[in-house]
Amino acid sequence: MTRPSHETPENAADPVRIWIRFLRLHQRLSGIASTWLKGIGLSIAQFDALTVLDQNRGITQQTLAARLYVTKGNVSGLIDRLVEAGFVERRAIPGDRRSHSLFITPAGEGKVALGLAAQDDFVRATLGRMAHGDVAMLGRLLAQWRDIARAEQEGDLPPAEP
Repeated sequence: MTRPSHETPENAADPVRIWIRFLRLHQRLSGIASTWLKGIGLSIAQFDALTVLDQNRGITQQTLAARLYVTKGNVSGLIDRLVEAGFVERRAIPGDRRSHSLFITPAGEGKVALGLAAQDDFVRATLGRMAHGDVAMLGRLLAQWRDIARAEQEGDLPPAEP
């Protein structure tokens, strides 16, 4: 069921309105993705960690935290649960008693494969229903927005005009 739009030419390009819409869409999509991943026994955070470890075998917990944009403390409990489930193993780093390398196990690889299939189904059921040209345009706009955000984060942008 489609709701009537309350867009007017005046508010259609309002950055704050679009930001709020983006956040609400993110929450909605995250909730749906969470449900799909629960079907294979993973949370979004667990799936994210496993996919990073699948592509970056042997990284440290600190590197994993940086790749996930969270703190090392946030990753600690997550890794503990993945180790307990048999999806990840910690290996001592010779000469470093405080750090361990993280490796995905064959069981973890299986979960990644299931998660990627669920993600593919989810994306096709949502974003995949949009016209190809619209998806391409969205991709370009999101990349542009990402680049602006990176420049802002790195202090490379002048303050925005009011």
